[in-house]
Amino acid sequence: MNDTELLARVIWGEARGEGEAGMAAVASVIMNRVRRPGWWGNSLRSVCTCPWQFSCLNPGDPNRAKLYAVTAADPIFATALAIAQRAVAGDPADPTRGATHYYAADTKQPSWALGRVPTARIGRHLFYRLDRSTAAD
Repeated sequence: MNDTELLARVIWGEARGEGEAGMAAVASVIMNRVRRPGWWGNSLRSVCTCPWQFSCLNPGDPNRAKLYAVTAADPIFATALAIAQRAVAGDPADPTRGATHYYAADTKQPSWALGRVPTARIGRHLFYRLDRSTAAD
């Protein structure tokens, strides 16, 4: 699987229920991390596969098997592929305003988000820009 397809699968696994705007926001977070190398990696592949960063790739997550099985025949995955292709080509649109992290607002607030102001709320996710040295929580 090439890097663009991996990105599309992570986008689909993380935000397939969030529509095109939510999927584009997840792509932006990943690309922001690629542009700002840190503990999360320094390439598209290393950022996408950094352990425990994208829950759809976590061992035991039910989405993991689904994201490896989905094909472009699925219209939502086809959208994720198009978003990934634009992101890899350098699409400058970033609805997250430089975010490097996000979480679903209907879940418990992670420790890294405490006391921080989100850069955006898109769909059910809150987006944050954290310094590269921030601990991986």
